[in-house]
Amino acid sequence: MESLFITVEGTDGAGKSTQIEYLKEFLQTKEFTVTITREPGGTRISEKIRNIILDKNNIEMSDRTEALLYAASRAQHVEETIVPALRRGDIVICDRFVDSSMVYQGRGRSLGYEAVKIINDFATGQLEPDLTILFDVKPEISLKRINAKKKGDRLEREKLSFHQEVHNGYRDLAKMFPNRIIRIDASRSVKQIRKDIELIIENLLSTKENT
Repeated sequence: MESLFITVEGTDGAGKSTQIEYLKEFLQTKEFTVTITREPGGTRISEKIRNIILDKNNIEMSDRTEALLYAASRAQHVEETIVPALRRGDIVICDRFVDSSMVYQGRGRSLGYEAVKIINDFATGQLEPDLTILFDVKPEISLKRINAKKKGDRLEREKLSFHQEVHNGYRDLAKMFPNRIIRIDASRSVKQIRKDIELIIENLLSTKENT
């Protein structure tokens, strides 16, 4: 089977990290080589940009600067990590990708979906995931999970209204790209979510093997 590019999306505190590790284990039991990465980040340069973006002291950062920094981090990430792994035949699982910029900057910052998509198409060479798993959970729940663990980074500290816009943005994208984005209810137990994801991946693998 050829390589696969799977992205995992959702608001902060939706439980993505735990399920990504379970998904990695699941795929490795089927003898796939798996590359796990994240955004912003995934390379030395991209991680440095991540620190600038999320630094809670950078309160003067403009919305356009924020969007462009995410795209710059993503450009390096795609060229240095994601594309080489796909060329090796790996299954790449990325915690966040262009969809995050679409909702956080496109809707949350009111820059518009189209403008954000244009700069990210340039940054990624129009790379698209084969599958996106969207962890859908109300921001009131996800923010409660974040606050129970830490004080939060610059974006996590935004007002509830911002996170509600992000949540609505993700639902917009699920309607815009129904063939790529699969939405799951992330308010349920870890075990239930894990079972759903494994079924989704089984279906994807079966489809790829038959094409």
